[in-house]
Amino acid sequence: MQFNTLLFDLDGTLTDPKVGITESIRYALDRMERPYPPDASLDWCIGPPLQESFAKLLQSDDPQLGQEALRLFRERFGTVGLFENTLYRSIPQVLSTLQAAGLRLFIATSKPAVYAQQIVQHFDLERFFLVVYGSELDGRLTQKSDLIRHVLHQENLDPDHTLMIGDREHDMLGAKANGVAGAGVTWGYGSPTELTNAGAATLLHQPDDLLKFLGFNTL
Repeated sequence: MQFNTLLFDLDGTLTDPKVGITESIRYALDRMERPYPPDASLDWCIGPPLQESFAKLLQSDDPQLGQEALRLFRERFGTVGLFENTLYRSIPQVLSTLQAAGLRLFIATSKPAVYAQQIVQHFDLERFFLVVYGSELDGRLTQKSDLIRHVLHQENLDPDHTLMIGDREHDMLGAKANGVAGAGVTWGYGSPTELTNAGAATLLHQPDDLLKFLGFNTL
């Protein structure tokens, strides 16, 4: 087997965070008296660093404005939104198979680690992962390329034997920047075209496809 280490994105890959993220974004915008049309989708905000999304939503590069939006987002998300989340079908079974085969599993998410750890524990997934890596509340490691580089260094991983699994172009581009292969999942919030254009080595249309790609028998 080529890969002995797997890095998993969280949002849109292991869990569907749509309600918690989008409602917390709307809460922040409402508090700032910059409401977003209620019938307009905010799905595009799921995956990329929130600072980038708020800059587009507010149509401003003012860092203070962005920080205020982020503060208000966390006001709701940190108490309510992070649990407005659902686990994708068969994820625990797939993770269990991978772990039993001796692969090293890590989470690498742009979401702040303090939230990611709570979500992983909430869904009883912590038993599958050696470490949950995420960004810092001060903005460090929000870029996927920086985060993956950090994980590789901290764990002394060989990029040639490491696979990044995620649903957005940021996951694929971050992997590519570090010499890591990327597997794009299409059950999340990135399109097949987005993932392919960003350099995905393969597309996974359901969780079991990861087992097939790695040479396992399917569940």
